Amino acid sequence: MTYLQRLIANALIFISLSVLFPNHIYVESLVMAIVASFVLSILNTLVKPVLTLLSLPLNILTFGLFSFVISAGMLQLTSNLLGNYRFGFSSFTVSILVAIVMAIINAIVSEHNIDKYADR
Repeated sequence: MTYLQRLIANALIFISLSVLFPNHIYVESLVMAIVASFVLSILNTLVKPVLTLLSLPLNILTFGLFSFVISAGMLQLTSNLLGNYRFGFSSFTVSILVAIVMAIINAIVSEHNIDKYADR
């Protein structure tokens, strides 16, 4: 999956979840969803590896489930950087659920792309 495809997929996930759960997830517009996806990718590149390394013992103890908490933290940080009135979540629990949904959808899309290119 290319970087642009991942950006668009995450933006569509944000828009879809904000339509399905309007009381819990707020996205101002499609442009804001794309900006949020871009900011999230930058944070995942720069900040997430440091947090993953620092929380390695806890991540091992929980068999990797703490990585969803780290991803939810990245979503909350994205929300704080962009402003909660443009892109936000009602609680940290909602952020964890969005992180889980994003991981599942990205895994499905990535697996589909691997199968598509493996047939060549």
